Amino acid sequence: MGAELSSDHPGFTDPVYRERRAQFADIAIKYRYGEPIPRVEYTENEINTWNEIFTQLSTLFPTHACREFNRNFPLLVENCGYRVGNIPQLADVSNFLKECTGFSLRPVAGLLSSRDFLAGLAFRVFHSTQYIRHHSKPMYTPEPDICHELIGHVPLFADKKFAEFSQEIGLASLGVSDEYIKKLATMYWFTIEFGMCKQEGELRAYGAGLLSSFGELQYCLTDKPSVLPLDAEVTCNTEYPITEFQPTYFVAEDFESAKKNIRLFVCLFYLCCCCCCCC
Repeated sequence: MGAELSSDHPGFTDPVYRERRAQFADIAIKYRYGEPIPRVEYTENEINTWNEIFTQLSTLFPTHACREFNRNFPLLVENCGYRVGNIPQLADVSNFLKECTGFSLRPVAGLLSSRDFLAGLAFRVFHSTQYIRHHSKPMYTPEPDICHELIGHVPLFADKKFAEFSQEIGLASLGVSDEYIKKLATMYWFTIEFGMCKQEGELRAYGAGLLSSFGELQYCLTDKPSVLPLDAEVTCNTEYPITEFQPTYFVAEDFESAKKNIRLFVCLFYLCCCCCCCC
């Protein structure tokens, strides 16, 4: 969305918020890859919003998040300023990720096309917003914001196996058709955004959309949604809602098995292409 907000956005009628979003969009538009990421001085209002989200989610992580997330989250507290009273800077987080797995962050004004976003992952670049959701609804955002990026995504980008899995999805997106991108984006949705795994016989969340949502992180471990094994052929053809809790989640045994599913998906696609060409 960038600086342009839809009429149902919580901040649509707030001129101060809209002006602030324009400032963040300007930073992202002017940024050139390789330059130091501009540091942002967040307002008291923005920090208070971060505080509420950070505090509430932190209480759930020990029992709801996967072990890799819980192993890396304290490292971000120690090295990148993850704490109440401070919104971490993208520059600090990006430098930390580079040392861990070679991933880096790049500021972006808002949602990118699936093709552009996935292409970034191929080169271990994650496009990240710097703005924060509107203070009137701290537990809801209609778009990715810095809470979603830094709390939901970043801890697992510091894990080598998850970084490889994420890059695998990105590499699969290069030079392919729009139809294939749509299916690959669906795989991304049900894994990196809303993926779940089994650890010690218990379901745990690894998807950023779950790990950055206080409500859905609790909901996903109840008996309300359907929970299915991650299967490339089924997953890539499953419809999903964007503005409500997911009715279905797909469970991987681990990140290695998730990566194998992506490779299977690629093989299925190219096999289909070959069959079409032969016909």
